[in-house]
Amino acid sequence: MSQFGRSSRIVQRFGLTPGHARALLMMDPDKPLPMGNLADLFSCDASTITWLVDRLEERGLVERRGLASDRRVKNVTLTPLGIRTKKELEEELYEPPEALLALNEPALRDLRQTLTDMVADGDTC
Repeated sequence: MSQFGRSSRIVQRFGLTPGHARALLMMDPDKPLPMGNLADLFSCDASTITWLVDRLEERGLVERRGLASDRRVKNVTLTPLGIRTKKELEEELYEPPEALLALNEPALRDLRQTLTDMVADGDTC
């Protein structure tokens, strides 16, 4: 199973789209994010982010709050359910694949050296 396929299945199990998951993973529970900044992170227009945030808000994962100093600005914050969902999603997405967990010590050392060499050579994945 490819890593992409694994990630897609995890996101689907949470009942999220890839865009929903991406938005949750970008958000810091302690730091409200202006919707305009979220649009910039997604490289899309405000209407797309409005639609995305609407869906997350309907599920109780985020809430929108106006900024007291500028009512045109809407901040998006994770709700307690959104914080829990993000944490659980991260735990599953970042769990090493079974194939990696099955490697023995020499194979892990070889893999580490290969990855270290790639970084030193400026190779990226």
